[in-house]
Amino acid sequence: MNKDQESQLIDFSDRCKATIWGQFVGDALCLGSHWIYDLNELKSRFPEGVAGFEAPVEGHYHFGKHPGDFTHYGDAALLLLQSVAEKGFFSPQDFGARFVGLFSSPDYHGYLDHATKGTLENFHPYADKFPDQPFHFQAGADDDQPATATRLAPVVVAHAEDDEMIRVVESATRVCQNNSRAVVYMKCHAMIIEALLGGSGLPEAVKAAASSVAGEPEFGRELSGLVETVFARLNEEVREVTLGFGQSCPIKNSFPAALHTALKFQDDPRRAFLECANAGGDNAARCAMVGTWLGARFGLNAVPQEWRERIVVHQEIEQCIDRIVRHLES
Repeated sequence: MNKDQESQLIDFSDRCKATIWGQFVGDALCLGSHWIYDLNELKSRFPEGVAGFEAPVEGHYHFGKHPGDFTHYGDAALLLLQSVAEKGFFSPQDFGARFVGLFSSPDYHGYLDHATKGTLENFHPYADKFPDQPFHFQAGADDDQPATATRLAPVVVAHAEDDEMIRVVESATRVCQNNSRAVVYMKCHAMIIEALLGGSGLPEAVKAAASSVAGEPEFGRELSGLVETVFARLNEEVREVTLGFGQSCPIKNSFPAALHTALKFQDDPRRAFLECANAGGDNAARCAMVGTWLGARFGLNAVPQEWRERIVVHQEIEQCIDRIVRHLES
């Protein structure tokens, strides 16, 4: 039985669970190797290659965290997972309140990226001026990096059979990224996940999603053109293509680079994770996307159990995922 035939036997709930697990594993896997752009430095630090779940060394962006912890991406993703699990749906107000609560706290010592800083800068003046009025949490930072891409999985899973899913995705994006490019790319991301949850093959899902957003007045043609480039370069190595698109955070770099990795190694998900990690730069964001797509495509077999269990809060994640899936089945 080949991989495609095996995929047809995977039930919907298994795909849903793996979509979310893949996102979290991708982030945690890259904790100690995140944001190392120089591949010679990456090789020097990890002579045998990045194997995953390394401890951040002193001077690293995530120093002080431990193997099995998340980067700042995963920290925010856990908040969104908990919010969706408790509410049964995506609520910008609930997630937004959790977000500003954690990242405004003096007890949080993780990295604050541009999306986080900008969102807090937009929220606090309003909260100070109108302390008794709720904030709508649709005025995030003007940021086109991959923050939302690293946390969107539970939103799509919870709303996969909802006619309003794309509107919900836009709302989820604008909580921290009130940016047109980010919105268009997240619509594409969500459409890929939705198609995979329905049993589509990965190439078909990617092409259909890119075609759907191609007509967007802003950035649709940019994104569909990048997807065409991805398919044209599948015979090239992950590191080479990632360097070509750019190892850095902007979504126009990280999204197509992640797609290339997922498509090239869709039949070997473990290798896909590691190839992505060893391409350096913003590997945590790219691996979170790769894990999301391959989990949705192939179910929990695509997300090694030993990696899931290495995550410090794996029991909390499992409980939240089970709540979301039970809600879908009710």
